[in-house]
Amino acid sequence: MKLKTIIAAITCCTTLAVPAFANETIELKFTTASVPSDIHTKAMKVFKNSLNTSVPGRFDVQLYDSGALFKSGPDLDAMQRGNVEMGYVSYQLIADAIPKYGALTSGYLFKSPTHYRAFLNSKVGQAFKKDVSEEMDVQILDACYLGTRELNLRTTRDIKTPDDLKGVKLRMPGSDAWLFLGDALGASATPMPFGEVYLGLQTGAIDAQDNPLPTIEAAKFYEVTKQIVMTDHLVDAINIVVNNETWDKLSSGEKKAMQKAAVTACDWNNEKRQSEEARLISVFKDAGLTITTPNVEAFRKHVQSYYLNSDRSKDWPKGLIEEINKLAQE
Repeated sequence: MKLKTIIAAITCCTTLAVPAFANETIELKFTTASVPSDIHTKAMKVFKNSLNTSVPGRFDVQLYDSGALFKSGPDLDAMQRGNVEMGYVSYQLIADAIPKYGALTSGYLFKSPTHYRAFLNSKVGQAFKKDVSEEMDVQILDACYLGTRELNLRTTRDIKTPDDLKGVKLRMPGSDAWLFLGDALGASATPMPFGEVYLGLQTGAIDAQDNPLPTIEAAKFYEVTKQIVMTDHLVDAINIVVNNETWDKLSSGEKKAMQKAAVTACDWNNEKRQSEEARLISVFKDAGLTITTPNVEAFRKHVQSYYLNSDRSKDWPKGLIEEINKLAQE
């Protein structure tokens, strides 16, 4: 009897030693300010399906779009507070929090979606992700291509060089890095939340906005604009992130499954966006918009000079731009 009692006691203690959360469902609220028709909004469903396939029953993935929980910007604060677990974070928002990475937001730097992923997987990219984790309390899982940003004007103008944008009220997201890019293009950068842009263009509160072609279609900006200027000024991407509070709960296998789900979502997103960009020029022409191509080299030289001659570049890690340029050639 004594032996049975001892065995029972050991069994009880061993059971209690297993963490209670090991078999609990982990809630993942994944939020974005983008509209349901936007491609990276749809990619959230791809992430959810991939994660649930890899780790059935472990996660309760809840998707929220259109700023239903938090708008862009405040969603990062919410992740850091633990009010929401996942979201998208732009390089511009990261640059505001960690100024030395303002280099990553400069115009005419990244060349393609694969260039972004090569950067994240490189030695300098690993250091970047480590800094983001330590200073912003989120883990970067992968970068989804947002498209190549173009200028979208409410009235037709003859835009050849940055001088032709003087006085143009160009809507940009409210972060300092975004506003700097707008000014670098030669325009008067004007902060405005994404959800107000349609009305702003319609009423003339702003003269222009910049976004990739699929976003112009998804948000129906083509209904209240007359021209798209193909400046190609930023090959843009946005990071899928999870807060450290959630990340630290996961086993190594669950972390791999979450990273795999993010890569699967971004792969789907990237393919769709590149296909859409190829299609949309003719769609916008059919909708009555004028599509023009400026002197892109004049824009490139002006934008790069604007950054390099500013105080912002003083914070940039030595050699970072050169390392990123090398990755585009590998």
